[in-house]
Amino acid sequence: MESCLDQRRAGVLLHITSLPGQGETGDLGSSARHFVNFLQDSGLTLWQTLPIGATQSDGSPYQSVSVHAGNPRLIALEPLVEKGWLSGQLLEQESLSDQDKRNALAAAWHGFNQDADPSDRSALHLFRAERQAWLEDYLLFQALHDELQRGWWEWPSALRHREPEALIKASTRLAKKIDYLCFEQFLFFQQWMALKQYANERGVLLFGDMPIFVAHDSAEVWSQQAMFLLDDEGHPTVVAGVPPDCFSELGQRWGNPLYRWDLMQQDDFAFWVARMKTQLQLFDLIRIDHFRGFEAYWEIPAEEENAVRGHWVKAPGDALFERLHEVYDPLPLVAEDLGIITAEVNALRKKYRLPGMKILQFAFSGEADNPYLPFNHTENSVVYTGTHDNDTTLGWYLSLDCETRQYVDEYLGRSQEIMPWPLIRSALASSARLAVLPMQDLLALDGTHRMNLPGTVEGNWCWRFSWDQVEPDLAARLHRRVKMYGRLANSTTMD
Repeated sequence: MESCLDQRRAGVLLHITSLPGQGETGDLGSSARHFVNFLQDSGLTLWQTLPIGATQSDGSPYQSVSVHAGNPRLIALEPLVEKGWLSGQLLEQESLSDQDKRNALAAAWHGFNQDADPSDRSALHLFRAERQAWLEDYLLFQALHDELQRGWWEWPSALRHREPEALIKASTRLAKKIDYLCFEQFLFFQQWMALKQYANERGVLLFGDMPIFVAHDSAEVWSQQAMFLLDDEGHPTVVAGVPPDCFSELGQRWGNPLYRWDLMQQDDFAFWVARMKTQLQLFDLIRIDHFRGFEAYWEIPAEEENAVRGHWVKAPGDALFERLHEVYDPLPLVAEDLGIITAEVNALRKKYRLPGMKILQFAFSGEADNPYLPFNHTENSVVYTGTHDNDTTLGWYLSLDCETRQYVDEYLGRSQEIMPWPLIRSALASSARLAVLPMQDLLALDGTHRMNLPGTVEGNWCWRFSWDQVEPDLAARLHRRVKMYGRLANSTTMD
């Protein structure tokens, strides 16, 4: 079985929500296929996204209501019109609100019930049966959440504690809603797998992103409470985060509940085996966010307002990855190993031959031993100009003080090209087997187009591009550079 990192290749970082389209976010429709065509023309053989689960009110893809379920906002309406389940009039509108989208999906469900042919009905039943292990808990969780409009730990006691009689009554009462929510997931997975097939057939692999921790208000925490460090009422006793560092004197308090790793290890990490199974169906390659937390994680008392009074707790990462390799081999993972990384974390990553990440915006501290400088890169790594948490490269460059900017210019050979192209060239020239370029950098956009500013909750995750920003010769220029640096991969899927 071939690994997609067995050869040099280049790709792009763009979340599905950032695609152009009618709705308030991009979706899995025609723009996604158009983007795949653009990647193919550019010689780019990998498309990296952010997590694709349903988001909560802050829009962060890293705080999803399920580790398995897809985000219904990403469902495209065109295929539903083509099936005859939805009127085509909606597609003639210049824009669609989220409420318009929700109304359209409800109308498509009505159309499905009236007009779906036997093969589509059979496909829906098969989808539900094959994913029953996680889907039924998600459907009931989401139906109750929509009904009660508050976190599961504030639900009536019988539902909060999942008393069997209460769950049966709720499932019966909400059966119609549950059936509709299943239809949404059916559409999402059907459209995602169609997009994956379209991309793979054109030599483009899909690269996903899996957060290490799970949102407190999620189907998995509610349905598997024993696997998390919670009190009797469902509140976390300790939460996840990272300690103070040079970027934040208070550290970061993420608030996710922490795992009962002892119980997870007792059942051979079934939670993680199941989670990985879903992700490997959706993606050819997966980035694990906050990899260092598998070796040791920062545990913060839940009552603390910041991350200062936490401490490190060892995690059984070695046993976990040993188990995952027993079930899935090879294991196509990339370790997000940014920040302060210990020798033990590096040893865990190297033991399982997981590529690490090299961020060029972190390279120019003035020290030759900086691991992010291109001449310090290793083949088994992924190089980025920046990530979704960074400024755009142009924004970063313009924000540098004069001395640092001069150092960057000198290191890059005082290129006649304007930023961000000298840094893009440096990424492509790196010895790292995979180079990933944010779409904002390919469009040479400034810092007003960044995706996320860590530590803030307003104005993130909403950036989108438009096709008129893509210069007519961009694909050809990219193709020349990708070829020049030996990254025109003969792409194959992980089959």
